Amino acid sequence: MRIVIAKSLLAGLLSLLASLAISFTFVPMLGGEVAGAGLVMTIVCPLAISIPASAVLFSQSERVRRAEARASDALAKLAAAYEELRLQSRQDGLTGLLNRSAFLEELQLLSRQGVTGALVFLDLDHFKSINDRHGHATGDEVLRRTGQILATYMGQFNIAGRLGGEEFALFQGGLAVEEMSRWCEDIRELIEGMHVRSASRSIVSVSASIGAIHCVSGFDPDECLRAADVNLYEAKSLGRNRVVSSV
Repeated sequence: MRIVIAKSLLAGLLSLLASLAISFTFVPMLGGEVAGAGLVMTIVCPLAISIPASAVLFSQSERVRRAEARASDALAKLAAAYEELRLQSRQDGLTGLLNRSAFLEELQLLSRQGVTGALVFLDLDHFKSINDRHGHATGDEVLRRTGQILATYMGQFNIAGRLGGEEFALFQGGLAVEEMSRWCEDIRELIEGMHVRSASRSIVSVSASIGAIHCVSGFDPDECLRAADVNLYEAKSLGRNRVVSSV
């Protein structure tokens, strides 16, 4: 409000100066004299007209400015909320990794970009028995901890997702064939080394079976997933808690 009053007074002063300048310039040229009632009118009229009119104009402008600021703030909050919802729709709520649809979408994108690397299909061994023996809260903790391990491998060309239940997938871009087996073993050892305790403080044994496939440039995501799944099934049939990989 103070700004509106100050601007209105300034506009009134400028109008007064303009009125005086015009009067003292043109009235003498016409043979008149700026004095008495004429001088009073020269002073009063611009002040009486410009100050109220300017106050109305500046008040409306200030209301418009505030409305635009509120609208801009609302749009920014809406955009932030939309982005948060978009990210949440792509994430698994428990582990924070990509959900199945988002992982497959990112895998398709990496294929179109010509990225090569290792695709891993991972399944936690005897997970149902963990839930049955130690409770679902402990099972959820195992899933969260697994997600934390896999999240450390995420990057520009590296993605990790929970495909459902105790099944996870991981793609490591740029990984050479000769590096793949050791890399998978590192992941298996990290999962096996998880220190998880149940509500009764008993130690929970965790392990994972891993099937891996090396993906060449322009790979077919569906075919690679099927191949990794076949290797995962073989890892389970060989006794679980092991890695089976192929090219």
